[in-house]
Amino acid sequence: MSHFKRQTKNKTNFTSSFIAKTQRFVRRRLLNSDFADDEVETLKRYKPRSLDELASRTKFSKKEIQVIYQGFKQECPSGTVDEETFKRIYGQFFPFADTSTYAHLIFSTFDLRSSSFVTFEDFLICLSTLCRGTIEDRLRWIFSLYDTKRSGKLTKNDFHVIICAVYSLLGNVSNRNYDHETIREHTAIVFQKFDKSQRGYITVQDFISFCSKDPAIIQSIESLRTTV
Repeated sequence: MSHFKRQTKNKTNFTSSFIAKTQRFVRRRLLNSDFADDEVETLKRYKPRSLDELASRTKFSKKEIQVIYQGFKQECPSGTVDEETFKRIYGQFFPFADTSTYAHLIFSTFDLRSSSFVTFEDFLICLSTLCRGTIEDRLRWIFSLYDTKRSGKLTKNDFHVIICAVYSLLGNVSNRNYDHETIREHTAIVFQKFDKSQRGYITVQDFISFCSKDPAIIQSIESLRTTV
């Protein structure tokens, strides 16, 4: 597998690991709990939408939503999570890595309203996309993760931001030091592979088209599709 494919696969695998850990917690709660349909409690500060509406907007069953809600409420009793709290929770999944930048990118993508906090509904919708969405759905979500300016286009700088974030994670895990020149060169190589037309940017359709043809990327994306 090429260096590019390994690094691209790593990027999706970090997201996959985060979702997998969430799912394992949810699965344990589902096996050990017996919630009735009316047992979703009202949050003190934020009340989630009704079960029927949440089920209609996601690909989770009512039972699954109830269990996911219980886990969310344990970490976020107010019903919302701000960025600092999210970073703390995310960092628990990677205790030996520098997760700050990558967690910021994940949080920004979960913050569907750009309100500086994530509600249970925001979290559930994103989780549904990652776990139950089509390949295209998940690639669109990953594109939005990289599109930090929400411009609908990815430039070399956008790739640089995400690659720096990934190197921050890899640096502590592998005990390797990556200098700026290494990251700059890697960014140029990756972006060139995506920007076939040499326009200086790629669109979401460019991104989906490229990733859909790469078996390694698709394999990583498919690893997100699991049963809660």
